[in-house]
Amino acid sequence: MKNPVFFNRDISWLYFNERVLQEAEKPGVPLLERIKFLSIYSSNLDEFYRVRIPALLALQKIEKDNQSQSVYKQSAAIINKQLNLFGNILLNDVLPALKKAGYHFLYNEPIPEKLTNRINHYFFTRVAGMLQPVLLHDAVDFFPENNELYMAVVLKDSTKKEKLYLVNIPGKDVNRFLLIEEPEAKYIIFLEDIIQSNLQHVFPDSQITGSFNIKITRDAELNLTDEYEEELAEKIEKQLAKRDNGFATRFLYEPKIPLRYLHNIIEVFNLHNAAVVEGGKYHNLKDLASFPISGSNFSYPVMPALQIHFNHTLLFQHITQKDVAVHAPYQSYDSILRFFNEASIDPSVQEISTTLYRVASDSKIVQALISAAKNGKKVTVLVELKARFDEANNIRWAKKMKANGVKIMYSHNALKVHAKVALIKREHATHPYLGLLATGNLNESTARFYTDHIILTAHQYILTDLQTLFDFLSKKNNYPGAAEVSFKHLLVAQFNLQQRFMQLIDREIDNANKGLPASVIIKMNNLEEERLIQKLYDASNAGVKIQLLIRSVCRLVPGVPQQSENISIKRIVDRYLEHGRIFIFFNNGNPEVFMGSADWMNRNIYRRIEVCFPIYDAAIKKQMLNIIDLQLNDNVQAAWINSASNNIPVEAMGPPIRSQQAIYEYLQTASPGQNN
Repeated sequence: MKNPVFFNRDISWLYFNERVLQEAEKPGVPLLERIKFLSIYSSNLDEFYRVRIPALLALQKIEKDNQSQSVYKQSAAIINKQLNLFGNILLNDVLPALKKAGYHFLYNEPIPEKLTNRINHYFFTRVAGMLQPVLLHDAVDFFPENNELYMAVVLKDSTKKEKLYLVNIPGKDVNRFLLIEEPEAKYIIFLEDIIQSNLQHVFPDSQITGSFNIKITRDAELNLTDEYEEELAEKIEKQLAKRDNGFATRFLYEPKIPLRYLHNIIEVFNLHNAAVVEGGKYHNLKDLASFPISGSNFSYPVMPALQIHFNHTLLFQHITQKDVAVHAPYQSYDSILRFFNEASIDPSVQEISTTLYRVASDSKIVQALISAAKNGKKVTVLVELKARFDEANNIRWAKKMKANGVKIMYSHNALKVHAKVALIKREHATHPYLGLLATGNLNESTARFYTDHIILTAHQYILTDLQTLFDFLSKKNNYPGAAEVSFKHLLVAQFNLQQRFMQLIDREIDNANKGLPASVIIKMNNLEEERLIQKLYDASNAGVKIQLLIRSVCRLVPGVPQQSENISIKRIVDRYLEHGRIFIFFNNGNPEVFMGSADWMNRNIYRRIEVCFPIYDAAIKKQMLNIIDLQLNDNVQAAWINSASNNIPVEAMGPPIRSQQAIYEYLQTASPGQNN
């Protein structure tokens, strides 16, 4: 196909974030959940400025066709429009609803005088010891922490000389919001307003003439080869190297700050290349995630995690007879914890190998691995240290495991390991291998609100492939070439994943050309890689029906004549974050189903170790087809992605289907432990 059309990745992502904002706009969404969606939108936007904006700014210096400059300007326009919507939702919907519920959120309002004593007491007992004022004139070795809040305080000292201080707002150490209950209302006050009302105690011998909230966002540590081709990544890195380490991408300031102080801050901290943005009085509204209201009427109805019951006392006995599927968060994560716990004490278990990408802060899985090592088992864990924003937590756990006898491996610098797998090797067993293969991280915390699918299996052929993978990963820097390693059942990025998916699509094209029914259904988080998108375009032109469920970035443009007329795309945003990756190929009525860790992003296909796995168990395959069918028919929380990348609500043609609720109810009716 000549000149295929693709969406811009960053613009597509911004439209996904707009879809998140639309949930906050819905009056039918419970109040606290609307506030949380505002928080998610704000957090996502912060990450966009930290991760994507630095590359866009650098690309403007590289590309001669000004395409990146156009994307940057278009992004700014979309963000401004969304922020206006954000403000309208907060001021015109959320604040009145809170008042109606008996909560007075002091948003840009003075603190009532009757609360003064309690506010002062809180300030001196919880806040004052956290404050570290810095005179801007002396800020030689000081740079504001990334994405943290500060207050610019203007004062005159005893000589009447004007000075400018920065005071930190310690939101990481003190709750951002204070709830004070009075007979007539419950008041919710921002931490920065509490500090502002007590500034005279911070600067007792000075006259305070003004105070203004600010925030500086800097780039995250960028692994650019994760995002771009190597040659382009190298050029971007050279551009970034010309700037200060962690250069600022956005400077948010409160309105009405005098220009001379604004320019003073810009000069001192070298913010000339940052986007200087006039925001509201309050920044970091991602902190709304911890908004202090409670009550069942403010949140989604409780959906208790469903327990899976087994035919045997031991999970391992059950797995040797039948695969187990766990669908988080609808079903309890206890089965996954039990898998590792049984392994830690089972005398027949000799070895445990697993990958860890994002580890829970109080990981019970890691504790089980440590116990297994202390119980004399050989435990090998590949910890990914380049999991963005989770590096420190992963390093902490890696050190603890190593100190307790676990063999720790780290991935190659240029090859991130994103697979979610575990392998147990037993002696004197009919099924020497037991394994776990998942679409999401082995993390019991995120499993409460990410939808993922985990398979526990004793399928020896699949697990022999998994042993081959762990053998490969153990080679450290002396990785054998792809020709020396083969996988017969697993689809592994760097080896056979892309090629196998291309072959599966080609088979559907062949069937369509023969006049046979042909279809492809894919659910994933992100769709970016152009070769695979091109193959889907080819399939569409051949008459293959293609249905996509893409949560976030989607570069494929649907509905384009002679390109994608047979492709439809839905995006589902609801109470849980859609995270599972599922691939279904009709295969002339004998569907092949795969699940796994891999999105179709450049980084997943070319620069990571990913694992996708076939579903051989007939009952689980049927279950996955039913789950996907519910999502394809969602007409409540789903939106079409149209040819302009906009979110178009699905019109209900028949009874309403809210897929996440429907999946929960479907799994409730499944026979316990049978995966029907």
